[in-house]
Amino acid sequence: MASETPGAEKARPIIVIRRKAAGHGGHHGGAWKVAYADFVTALMALFIVLWLMGQDEEVKKAISAYFNNPTGTGKQIGTSVAGLGNAIEVPKDDMSKLREKLQQALKAMPNFHNLKDHVEITITADGLRIELLENEAGIFFESGKPVPTESGSQLLSTLAVELGKLPNSMLIEGHTDSRPYSGDASYSNWELSADRANSARKIMQANGLRVDQVGQVRGFADRQLRHPEDPTNASNRRISVIVQYLPTTTGGKGAGDKPDAVPTGGSETKPAEAAPPPGNPKPAK
Repeated sequence: MASETPGAEKARPIIVIRRKAAGHGGHHGGAWKVAYADFVTALMALFIVLWLMGQDEEVKKAISAYFNNPTGTGKQIGTSVAGLGNAIEVPKDDMSKLREKLQQALKAMPNFHNLKDHVEITITADGLRIELLENEAGIFFESGKPVPTESGSQLLSTLAVELGKLPNSMLIEGHTDSRPYSGDASYSNWELSADRANSARKIMQANGLRVDQVGQVRGFADRQLRHPEDPTNASNRRISVIVQYLPTTTGGKGAGDKPDAVPTGGSETKPAEAAPPPGNPKPAK
């Protein structure tokens, strides 16, 4: 056996340890992008809702109309600029805006404070009804005659200027109370109511209302009393101007549609056929 040299070290094996360098995690497949897009979309929807909540009623109505009918067949309600404007069309659900515009125009009349209690504007199933209610003395027409007073002519002219800017058709009605008309037997409350309505038509067409806007001129005598419990009440004598709704695209009734029939007891006078009252009848009221 060979002897070992003193102090010599035994040969030791060299061990090499290889370590993998630490890297990033595995690929996530882009799922985080989808989640982020959903978050941004929800945030945008929140901002839109908050913006809508801060808008006025006019903007809300316009946006609602768009989503109800995005094809563009809906009618715009116009702008806040003074006056009605030539491009304004009034749909059925926005007659209240037209009423406000007319009230503003009438308030600009010098003597409207004396007439305001005798003018009533209401929204009905037929359209926007503007009624000129008489008093005992005859505020809009001379008593017992189809001749407008100065106040009546001025008010009808003011209405005509504004209504003439609209595409809507108009109906004009005349009404009397139940007092029998005295004088010529051939002239009665039927003729008086029709003649007053036709006089109103002439004044309005001379001051802005288009000829093709007037669909009918009607005389009802005392068949549609405003106060049936008081048939001789002065406010039963009145002129009614009705702004009809615009035609619809779904076949329903609109502004251009005439009523199915004249109400019972009503007489209808076409503008071209209306004739002035014969002679000079004595006033009954």
